[in-house]
Formats: sequence, structure tokens, C-alpha cells
Amino acid sequence: MPPPIRRIDLESEPTVAPPRTDNGAAAPGAAGFVHVRPPRPASSVRDRMAIESVWLAYGDNWVVRDVSLSVRQGEVLALIGASGSGKTTLLRSLNRLTEITTGAARSGRVTLDGTDIHELEVNHLRRRVSMVFQQPNPFPMSIFDNVAYALAEQRPPRGRRRRRTPEIEHAVQDVLHRAGLYDEVADDLDRSALKLSGGQQQRLCIARALAADPEVLLLDEPCSALDPLSTQVIEDLILKLRDEMAVVIVTHNLQQAYRIADHVAFMYLGELVEYGSARQIFEAPREQRTRDYVGGAFG
Repeated sequence: MPPPIRRIDLESEPTVAPPRTDNGAAAPGAAGFVHVRPPRPASSVRDRMAIESVWLAYGDNWVVRDVSLSVRQGEVLALIGASGSGKTTLLRSLNRLTEITTGAARSGRVTLDGTDIHELEVNHLRRRVSMVFQQPNPFPMSIFDNVAYALAEQRPPRGRRRRRTPEIEHAVQDVLHRAGLYDEVADDLDRSALKLSGGQQQRLCIARALAADPEVLLLDEPCSALDPLSTQVIEDLILKLRDEMAVVIVTHNLQQAYRIADHVAFMYLGELVEYGSARQIFEAPREQRTRDYVGGAFG
């Protein structure tokens, strides 16, 4: 198990680390150990995407093998596993980004609200299923125009991205608020997005994704290059967004998966080894490979 999360309270005496159980996991209920949140009420969760017996290959190399999962609005699904386990390839397949790689092949079925994603026009699909990448990639334009660009693509007529109507200005501000960035950049929206810090750039990319009003948000290690404070801001944002859309995150940070995920899928060499609630995966994994991975035996 990853080490327990500790919160420093300057007004009280420090406490010792929680005791360990025989299997190496932190003892449930131990003082100072922050458990995952309780399960979401069933009424607040609904299926949005279904991954059914999906195989994905690059050339002759099958990198995802017979994976079936549900993606639900109201929950955060975390994909964990060592490098090369197929997590990012599976994530990219959910809005057909794998298709842009020469030699990519697929079998199985992925549906969005019951419709096969390959029956949807690809740009329409990618507005409904938006992706934020590991490395922040703001456009080389102002903060305002980064968001307004996505709004103009979402709201016809197109070709008027630089025109600041009151409607566009309000929409940009609203999206930046949702991404937790507006208060930091409100006085300088004309500044180049490339001059923002790494954490701010990543939140701008999230804001740009939200501008398309997606139903599913895909996050590929969005905090891997960020400092702890920026990571906390983005994690808090993810927890807020799960009520509005389905969220799928790839992460190598097991503590992050434990903090924010409702369900976790552990993949190894392209196979889905185990799927369950975050509590079950981290505290009582059924498979030996899962126990070894969350226990730090490999990664």
C-alpha cells in the first residue's frame, strides 16, 4: 500500500503513523488515515460509456487485450498499472485518437449512451468525449482566445473566434471559473497562455476541454509534471466535475487514485487484472498481481 495520507494540524499534538495490518495495508479506521469517500448513491450515478471486449493493437503488437469496463457519470474511474500496460492506449481509444496512429487496429465495441462511437462523426465524438493530455498544450495565443477558440468550435457560426461579444466573454469567464483558474488570470486575459505556470497551463487546457461541454472527460496523467499545490487544485476540480460528467483518469500515482477515484481498474501487459471500488482495490485486492503492484513490488 502507498503510505497513508497525513494532514498537519498546527493546533494539536502530532500523532504517530497508523499501525499496519499483516498484509502491509494501513489498518482501517486507524487515526490519521484518510479513507476513500463512501460509495456514491446509486441515484447519482449513470452509465455513459461501455467498453465491451476491446482489443487494441499497433501493428502485430496487441497492447490491450479483451478489456470490458463501464464509464459512469457521477464517478471517477482511475486506470492504474505499470508503464506499457495499455492504460493510455485504452483511454485514447474512447474518443478514437488511436486511429491517427499508422497500423492501429481494434476489435470489440465502445458505446456512448448506447451508440457505437464509430457510428458518430469523429469531431462530434471528440467534443462529447474530450481529452486532456499529460503535457499541457495551450495554443500559442492569449488565455482568452484559448477558451474562445473552443467555444467558437462548439457554437456556430464558426470563424468568429477573435470577436469578443458579451456572450463569449461571459462564457469564457464561466469556464475559467469552473477550472479554478479565473481568479488567478482575471486581470490579464490577454496574456499569452505560454507564459502561465505549468499548473495554470494544465488548468487552462482543462478549461478549454470544458468549453466544448463534454459528457466524458479523459485525463492522461494530468498532474505528473505538477507541484503538490497545483495537483491538489486539479484533484479538487476533478471531484467537482464528476457530478457533471463521467471522468476517466490514467495515473501512476497510487495515492492520487486512492484520493479521487470511486472505481479503479488495474491493468498489466494489456490485460484488465482487477476492477473494483478504490477501497477494495487498495485495501483488499483479490489478485496477487494487484497486491504486488499496490504494495510496491513492481511499477
